[in-house]
Amino acid sequence: MSSQLTQDDVDHAEFTRALRGELLAAAKEAQASAYAPYSNFPVGAAVLLSDGTIYRGCNIENASFGLTICAERVALFNAIADSRMDIVAVAVVTGSPRLCKPCGACRQVIAEFSKADNPIIVISTCATGEVDTVSINDLLPDTFALI
Repeated sequence: MSSQLTQDDVDHAEFTRALRGELLAAAKEAQASAYAPYSNFPVGAAVLLSDGTIYRGCNIENASFGLTICAERVALFNAIADSRMDIVAVAVVTGSPRLCKPCGACRQVIAEFSKADNPIIVISTCATGEVDTVSINDLLPDTFALI
């Protein structure tokens, strides 16, 4: 895909289906780097951009629990720190026996970079291999916004 594409130019659902396996594999790879000595709940995430670029993130815990950061936000912030905000999808991988979707804080951050008419897709998977795909608009209706 052309690097000239914007988030508006990409059919998020179609693009995500085409690259879902690659995105989930990247999230699984990121999970291996998680620092989760307190919860023992490693999480990996991957963010897919409109040109197919993928950024990874893992959860990073801290003894001062409020300083802990979720994998989804690490992946998103990695992309944003590289001046990339054309986010198409976010994948989340856990070792849980059931699906775990992004927390409220992560949902809000994802929504901040989503387009109302072409929302970011969120893919979640767990140890059983079950996969769920939903738009951020479904996960966080009536998003908080200042602008």
